[in-house]
Amino acid sequence: MAFLQYPSPSFTTTRLPSFSVPIRASSRLSLPTTTPTFNSTSFSKWVPDFRAKSLNWHSYEPDFVGVGFAEAKVGVNKPELLPKEFTPVIDVAGFLSDGQEKRIAQEISSIEEDTGFKLRVLAQNYPDTPGLAIKDFWQVDDRTIVFVADPTFGNILNFNVGATVDLDIPRSFWSRLAGKYGNMFYWKEKGEDASIEAAVMAISNCLKEPVGPNNCSEVK
Repeated sequence: MAFLQYPSPSFTTTRLPSFSVPIRASSRLSLPTTTPTFNSTSFSKWVPDFRAKSLNWHSYEPDFVGVGFAEAKVGVNKPELLPKEFTPVIDVAGFLSDGQEKRIAQEISSIEEDTGFKLRVLAQNYPDTPGLAIKDFWQVDDRTIVFVADPTFGNILNFNVGATVDLDIPRSFWSRLAGKYGNMFYWKEKGEDASIEAAVMAISNCLKEPVGPNNCSEVK
């Protein structure tokens, strides 16, 4: 899976070697008939400017790039912070009202029904997070987007993007999304809840667009 996180302006980014991206074939043409099995080796695929602080899946030993890794040496695994029953939205930070959680869960259900992709939302304040425990709780796989809302490090929007999702969604979309709704000026003025809801709707609009050379070119 590919992790993305976009640092606030106060951080120094790491310069990475250039790479070429092959022509993307849509993964939506045929959905799997069974639930894919999570494979920890999928963590070997990473994109620029990821900071490892939000989920702290450090114990899986992927090749971390970007800034902030030095501050994320200790993985967090707190299953006691997980709800007793399944939900696609976990708010351990208390950013969302019950009504907002319900609306986001309904939108996530619509995304999964229309596209086959799974969006999961975790609102946290590091290190108060279930961390590693969400992998099994949500059965994270290559069709899963884990959206972590954590204002601790500046930009509140952080994403863990499954490899199959990465085929359909241009990587530039996530950086533009973080830049628009995740920056500190936005969430401090509008509130963390507003950033989360706006990001969920933008992801929904993007995923439901027909796959092509210009899909997800705008953050709506």
